[in-house]
Order: sequence, then C-alpha cells, then structure tokens
Amino acid sequence: MLSLDLHPIFRSNRDIDTALRTFIVRAAATGQTAVEIIPGKGSGKLRQRVITFLKQPQVRKLYASYELAPGNDGKIIVRL
Repeated sequence: MLSLDLHPIFRSNRDIDTALRTFIVRAAATGQTAVEIIPGKGSGKLRQRVITFLKQPQVRKLYASYELAPGNDGKIIVRL
C-alpha cells in the first residue's frame, strides 16, 4: 500500500495541499485500491486538515471512501 507521510511538510499549507493532491491523483491513475496518509496523532489539526481536503468536491470524485486506520488514528486509509 502506498503511503504519504506529512510529518516533513506539516508547517507549509501549500506543500500539504500539493502533496495530497499529487498523491491522490497519482494513486488513482496507477490503479491503487487503497492508500494511507499519515498526518500523525499530535493535536489532530493536521488530521482534520487532511479530512477537510478529502471532503472537497473536486477531490471527492477521486476516491470511494476514507477511514481512520483501526487502532491508529494517526493514519487515514483512503479507498480508491
């Protein structure tokens, strides 16, 4: 399963959006069935930012569903 770790870029809003968009588009184009995004546990702000990104109408068209990884709320599983 492909994964995107957001820890190295968590301070730059533009880099986060670009990384998420590129990652989701590339995963969908290559036929992945699921990917994981790792915002980490922390305060939950980065996780909420990822969820807000995933709820955007133009992004929503690219995936089937998302969920927090069972037993690890520092990972988000996106089903394509």
